[in-house]
Amino acid sequence: QTKNRIRLRKMKKYIYSFLLLMINSFVFAQDTASATEAGTGMRSEGKIYVVVAGVVTILLGLFLYIIGLDRKITRLEKKNS
Repeated sequence: QTKNRIRLRKMKKYIYSFLLLMINSFVFAQDTASATEAGTGMRSEGKIYVVVAGVVTILLGLFLYIIGLDRKITRLEKKNS
């Protein structure tokens, strides 16, 4: 019971750290171009939203996979103890 709580706290710390790192990278990735150049490239064609949706889908899938894997490992550890 206490091992699981400690593991869960550790996992939460890693997830929160990763999310903060991602938020930080999004902030630094902002475009500093002038107003006349702001609508060029993938953003003007609407393709950037497809890229963002793909990245979010992949990250969400990875998080769900890790959470499911952790639950399976926890069940196996309980079964073996």
